This record gives sequence, structure tokens and C-alpha cells, in this order.
Amino acid sequence: MPALPVISPITLDSYLGWPHMHYVFVVLCVFVVVYKLTILLAKRREALRNFQAFPGPPPHWLFGHVLEFKQDGTDMDKVVKWGQEYSYVFPIWFGPFLSIIIVQHPDYAKTILTSSEPKDDFAYRFVEGWIGNGLLVSEGQKWFRQRRLLTPGFHYDVLKPYVKLMSESAETMLDKWESYASTNEPFELFKHMSLMTLDSIMKCAFSCYSNCQTEGGTNAYIKAVYDLSFLIDLRLRMFPYHSDLIFHLSPHGFRYRKARQVALSHTEEVIRKRQEALKEEKELGQIQAKRYLDFLDILLFARDENQQGLSDEDMRAEVDTFMFEGHDTTASGLSFILYCLACNPEHQKICRKEIMEALHDKETMEWEDLSKIPYTTMCIKEALRLYPPVPGISRKTTKTVTFCDGRTVPAGSVVGIGVFGIHRNASVWENPNVFDPLRFLPENIAKRSPHAFVPFSAGPRFVLT
Repeated sequence: MPALPVISPITLDSYLGWPHMHYVFVVLCVFVVVYKLTILLAKRREALRNFQAFPGPPPHWLFGHVLEFKQDGTDMDKVVKWGQEYSYVFPIWFGPFLSIIIVQHPDYAKTILTSSEPKDDFAYRFVEGWIGNGLLVSEGQKWFRQRRLLTPGFHYDVLKPYVKLMSESAETMLDKWESYASTNEPFELFKHMSLMTLDSIMKCAFSCYSNCQTEGGTNAYIKAVYDLSFLIDLRLRMFPYHSDLIFHLSPHGFRYRKARQVALSHTEEVIRKRQEALKEEKELGQIQAKRYLDFLDILLFARDENQQGLSDEDMRAEVDTFMFEGHDTTASGLSFILYCLACNPEHQKICRKEIMEALHDKETMEWEDLSKIPYTTMCIKEALRLYPPVPGISRKTTKTVTFCDGRTVPAGSVVGIGVFGIHRNASVWENPNVFDPLRFLPENIAKRSPHAFVPFSAGPRFVLT
């Protein structure tokens, strides 16, 4: 009987042919890249076609207008100049594929701000990992519900006690400044302002006395908030970090995740302890009879028409949103108010006299005194006009939007409201770069569009978000 041939087992390597599989993988990658590139090129052609009615500064074919921004303190002025050249509505390109229509006139801004168009999801997605789906980034019915539940937290009766708390924080900051008064040496103002506003928000939001102005470097939560704010801003400015994968693998991504965990754990612990402390309380009035209400009290007792409150996740998102939105922008606004008064000592002198008269031998301002300082209020508004804490906001259109001159932008377009540009629009403001508080006399306000001054936005997203 003839011997049977020996049959060797077919190895995976010989069956699949790994060298051949490498070629298949390369071809697949090339196909994906070409496919993605084709889609992006189609979007670019569509954007160029849609924006033909909006002339603007000529972009570089690859970098767009990115190279025009030197980050030397003149970028905002450059955009204002472009607005003057291109009728206050023009496209800016960030690379070859991303374009934004910039609006720098109140009549065009009104069209967007009075609509229900959602916020642009490009920039805001970077903060969502920390603050969750809170009032800043939510939209639709969730946003309407959250805003309705949070609005009572900003009632005058709730805010009045905060004046004393903020005065205490300001006094702590001024005590620190005493050490600089005798040296005649300059110092960085914003850092002090930022700690002061953070201290105020911690008291008003959590009833938490963190001592962050004197111990800012040792408080883990305070450090985490600063790290997160810095890293989110860094990610927005660095194009490679727009990729979730690249940012996740980077040292900055590791630092972000570590800081986020500290911040989230702190907020969750604060909420848990407050829930435990208020377990026996049934009404806000019972708490208010014992002490002032803070933001967390409002969140815990908020109920909608179905008597449903906020989930723990929603409460955490709103507290973190309040922390993120509140301290940095407030510090920026206050810093520039003092800068404007320092540059215009004649107005500073009037404000000082007015405030001293309102104080009338008292140490600090009270709620009732705020109506007694109209000139100071006008100076504050003029500083916010020249240096808005949020120089621009954006919306993404869900339908075709028609501007006041008949020009349209299609659904899916990103429209940027250039708050800085609107506030320095020479067709709206006479001598726009001059500090002139009298612009805000009642008779002068009546002559302008209500959308000519929008440091806190306008329309449905006004004030809160």
C-alpha cells in the first residue's frame, strides 16, 4: 500500500499572506484619506459658493487667515479693520476647510442673536468634558428647562446678600495690595482679580470659604480649576489638539484628565454633603430664615411643572459651568475697568468722589448703594464696550438665515458675532477707541440699536448663557 503524503498544516501566515495584507491595509488607509479629502473639498467648494455674496480679506490657499494672527495683541484690531473694509460682514478661514462668517454690525447681529439658533459645537465641545451638558452647551428643550429652573437663583432677593460676600473678598485683595503701595513697583493685576472672583464664586455658589486668595497654591480644587481653564484655552488655540486622540495622548491631555478628576470629585462631594445637610428641609424659605441662599441651594430645590428636579449629573454640570464661566470673565472685565480708569484719571476722580459720597462713612457698599453711583456705572459700561470679557460668540445655523440687506447664509454655517468689532464699529460709535462714559447717558442710549452694546450677549441667551 503506497504511503500517504504528509499534509502540512496551513499556517495563518501562508494562508493570509501577511505581506499582501500590509498592502491591503495601506490601500485601505489611502482610500479613507482620499474619501475624507473628497468630502472636505466638496464642503470647501460649497462654502466658497455660499459665501460669494460676502467679500472678505483674501485667504491663503492652505492656512486661510491663520498666519494673519500674530498673537501680539493686535489681532482684534486687525479684525476690526477688516470689518471696516468689508462692510462689517465677511468670512474668515481657519485653514482650507473651516470658515466662519464674522458679523460686526448690530443690525446683522440682531438677526442671529434674536433667533433660536444653537451655539457652535466646535469650540464648546472642548469644555463639555469638564462642565458636562450644562446651561452653557445644552440646547433645545433641555436648555429651556435648565434655564427656567436656574433663573430664580438670580432674583434680587437671592443676590442681595452676595454684595457683602463680594465686599469681603475685595477687602482681602486690597489688603494684599497694601504691600505694593509703598514699593511703587508694578504688579500683575489679573492674577489677583482672578483669585478674588474665584473666592467670591466659591462663597456664593458653595458657601465655601476656601481662603484661595491667601492659599491659592495649596488648594487642590482651586489649582484644578486654573489648570482646566488654561488647558481648554490651549486646546482651542492649538490646531493638532483639536483631535481627541492627539490631545488624549499628549502630556497636556494627561494633565487635563487629572485636573478634571479632581474638580469633578470635589463638586460631587460638595453636592453630596449639602444633600445630606438639607435632608430634613422642605422649603427654601426655611433655609433662608437661617442663612443666605447659595447657588447650590437653588439647584437642589429647583422643580419644573411636573415637580421634577435636577439630577445629580445636571447639578454637577451647572455648578461646574458657573465656576468656569464666572470667575475668569469677571476677573477680565474688572481688570480692564481698573485699566481704563487708570488711563483716564479725570474719570477716576469723578468715580472716587461719587463712591465716597455713596458710602457716607461706611466701610463697604451695600445693595441699596448701587443705584447711587450712576457715573461709575457708565464708566463700567464704557470699559466693557472697549474690552468685552467675551470678545466673540458663535452660532451654527440650522436653516437658511436672511440678513437685513437680503443676503443669506445656508443651514450649517457658523456665524461669529464679533462683540469686540461691534463695540468699536465707527458707523455706530463716534470716535470708537476713545473712553467716553457719557455714551451711556439715557438720551444717548436711546439713539442706538439695543444690539450695539452686547457684552453679555442678547436675545434668548442673554445674561445666563
